[in-house]
Amino acid sequence: MSVWAVSSAAASDIDTLQRLSETGTLRVGYGDTAPFSYTDDNGNVLGYSIDLCQQVASQLQEQLGLPSLAIEYVFRTPGNRVQMLNSGEIDIECNASTNNEERRRSADFSLSHFFVSVRFVSLKENHYDTLQDLAGRSVSVARGTVNVGQINQANRERRLNLSVVPVETLQAAFDLVTDGRVAAFAMDDILLSTMIAESEDPTAYALSEEAITAEEPLGLLMRKDDQAFVAQVNRALRTIYQQGDMQALYERWFQQPLPGKGITLNVPMSDTLARYVREPLREE
Repeated sequence: MSVWAVSSAAASDIDTLQRLSETGTLRVGYGDTAPFSYTDDNGNVLGYSIDLCQQVASQLQEQLGLPSLAIEYVFRTPGNRVQMLNSGEIDIECNASTNNEERRRSADFSLSHFFVSVRFVSLKENHYDTLQDLAGRSVSVARGTVNVGQINQANRERRLNLSVVPVETLQAAFDLVTDGRVAAFAMDDILLSTMIAESEDPTAYALSEEAITAEEPLGLLMRKDDQAFVAQVNRALRTIYQQGDMQALYERWFQQPLPGKGITLNVPMSDTLARYVREPLREE
């Protein structure tokens, strides 16, 4: 067992910067969440968040004065990502985690790298455009995502009498819609748009007109109370943002063909993100 494989109770004892200096390796958590992180047919880990984390690693190497800093990619799921951070299996999750109050109780976040709203996908033939259209029906969600709490809150507040169906993966939640076993699947709008584009018949699906949440930030996820590491990651991100290359990085993943996918999302950078990368709002 690695000296760094520790229990959750000892998670706060992990000094990530010391660990990087001693091992020369940054353990990066990734998922099956195009365009943020995914694998191509050859098993290569890639994506918008992965590109960004590779740049962060280069900055960390320079900031810490390390002769080298390798990246070890470790697959994680929405349900086990915090556990894997706490156990030391990963140092940072480079994917698409929503930075909100609930999640900040168990992990820390970097500066934001994307902004999303939560919507739902349904079969177009059913004409479900708003949450009220789903009243009395079933909605799938992925375990370990903040969407579980969001849809439950909307259900209570609006008395929709929804049947909420938690499943293990995003694809499983989407497949329930495809098979007609649930009426809708609630998730971040950009991820739903990607899954629709990847489906066998994108014209069969509709993204809801109504947003379930206001716009929320996404960030890179790190262990709770590892403030020295969080500060260095944010320093690295500020440098990357100030270099002015974010537009090109963004266009590669959101406005050009996705490597290994054969689809193009054609989603321009939002005004919120464009303003943010010019002047990051959170100061660590």
